[in-house]
Amino acid sequence: MKATYHKHILDFKRPSGTSRGILKQKETWFIVIDDSEKKGIGECGILRGLSIDDRPDYEEKLKWTCEHIELGVEKLLPELKEFPSIQFGVEMAFRSLESETPFHLFPSDFTGGADSIEINGLIWMGEKQFMLDQIKTKIDQGFNCIKMKIGAIDFDEELELLSFIRSKFSAEEIELRVDANGAFSSKEALEKLKRLSKFGLHSIEQPIRQGQFKQMAELCLRTPLPIALDEELIGVFDVTDKRKLLQTIQPQYIILKPSLIGGFKGTHEWITIAESLDIPWWITSALESNIGLNAIAQYTYTLNNKMPQGLGTGGLFTNNIECPLEVKKGTLVVNKQKEWNLTYLD
Repeated sequence: MKATYHKHILDFKRPSGTSRGILKQKETWFIVIDDSEKKGIGECGILRGLSIDDRPDYEEKLKWTCEHIELGVEKLLPELKEFPSIQFGVEMAFRSLESETPFHLFPSDFTGGADSIEINGLIWMGEKQFMLDQIKTKIDQGFNCIKMKIGAIDFDEELELLSFIRSKFSAEEIELRVDANGAFSSKEALEKLKRLSKFGLHSIEQPIRQGQFKQMAELCLRTPLPIALDEELIGVFDVTDKRKLLQTIQPQYIILKPSLIGGFKGTHEWITIAESLDIPWWITSALESNIGLNAIAQYTYTLNNKMPQGLGTGGLFTNNIECPLEVKKGTLVVNKQKEWNLTYLD
């Protein structure tokens, strides 16, 4: 058995705004395992400035992983504790290797094209008219749940956008989620949440920067609007620390990004703890290529969570890997008439 890794730069069709700045490119890495009979592929996707494993020795750890691939997934994962995206890539690659085909990691009605996954339509930050156009497009495409990034333009303008949506669609017709990506200061957050709560929002993701446990706990206690932890979960490796974080903050929801929290195993640990504390959750992709998105989507379907999931569509990039995943009427589906482009397994 041998393994290799390959870097791939994904180019955005249009620069995409977040509260941390404008994204034009997204780098990702593929691990390919070859046992002479079959190949398996996994994706290690990092987000610069956000992933805990965004560090100078990242490629060195990838190389080490490939050189020690014969250790197997169970022995490799503890060695990769501080590199959650590589953990995810390794899990994915081994499951791919063991699967009937490289891209059927979790066979189900979803992979068979008989069922779908409800997802939210993502509205990227930008000029007011650009955001308004996105909202109209998502509604026309049949999305029942819309997630809007906030925190980059004037707050009053963002409230106007939410007001516009609610003037056209009630909370029963369109579920609205907002994601602040930690854009609010702890001093202003509660007042802003009060103003946002007037629009019948489902939840707000990460209103203040992660790491402010006391302030976030206070916010979750007093908020008029359900809070979902997102970035807060990044870099918390031990099960004991995960439980302590959720018990301390007591959020209304948590959001799980496998690439950022240690793959399937890390995600399962968070889910187990959250459910023991009666904290609902959903899963979100993190700008992976279609290879990573495919694995996350298949895994998500097996969890039988009926909430709209935050699974990207793969349509953000000009040079993504062609695959059978499609978005239809606000759901993610597998089009059995489409094939994978197997370039990266050659």
